[in-house]
Amino acid sequence: MIKLLKGNCMDVLKGLEPNCADLVLIDPPYSSGGLFAGDRKQDTRTKYTSCEFNGAARFPNFSGDNMDQRSFTRFMGLISAKLRAITKVGGAIAAFIDWRNLPAMTDAIQMGGWVWRGIVVWNKGASRNIPGRFRNDCEYIVWGTNGRKEVDWNAAKGKQAMPGLYRINSVGTKSRHHQTEKPVELLKALCRICPERGTVVDCFMGSGSTGVACVEEGRDFIGIELNDEYYETAVRRIQEANDKTLEDF
Repeated sequence: MIKLLKGNCMDVLKGLEPNCADLVLIDPPYSSGGLFAGDRKQDTRTKYTSCEFNGAARFPNFSGDNMDQRSFTRFMGLISAKLRAITKVGGAIAAFIDWRNLPAMTDAIQMGGWVWRGIVVWNKGASRNIPGRFRNDCEYIVWGTNGRKEVDWNAAKGKQAMPGLYRINSVGTKSRHHQTEKPVELLKALCRICPERGTVVDCFMGSGSTGVACVEEGRDFIGIELNDEYYETAVRRIQEANDKTLEDF
């Protein structure tokens, strides 16, 4: 089952049924970029792309990326609470973030009532080279659960824990559908914490990469996107990923 919804996630989430999600996998606007507070007020094309070198500048700006840290924490706390209300007990949340707002995101999911379980590291294989400084090679996935997450040790016998570190190159600018697109292979790996045939919810769907990952991993998907152009891109990409599911849209 694939369900794609267009609108503000604060409003659309109210219409989803309780217990419909096994996994919340989100890549929200980071509200960061730059090294100073004033940098956050710039549009996303200025913050995250280069018109001269970076083909991602061809995509539209996205909203919600201009909050200070206090406002971001409050906003994500509200969203986290709404997402927990539709997630099964024992279900998981996994939220992308960068180093600047990592502390804010860990606070936010706990404000939403989730049990914070840790941080997954994504080494994206590319970062800006600034001599005399440590490289910012990684972004992060803050994850937690809706209450206890029981382990069936008999069923898990011989199985390995999922990795806490992924080395997957970021999407090349010429191949992107969004300014800050995440690689499908990474999203597929994260989806595997969701039970087979379980449902993944992404309320910041963007260009639909998480939906594509769910189709390829055999998970159901509910996606929400505010921007008209990105929504249409998501519909097209997810349809192309599995034309056999068109009747479920």
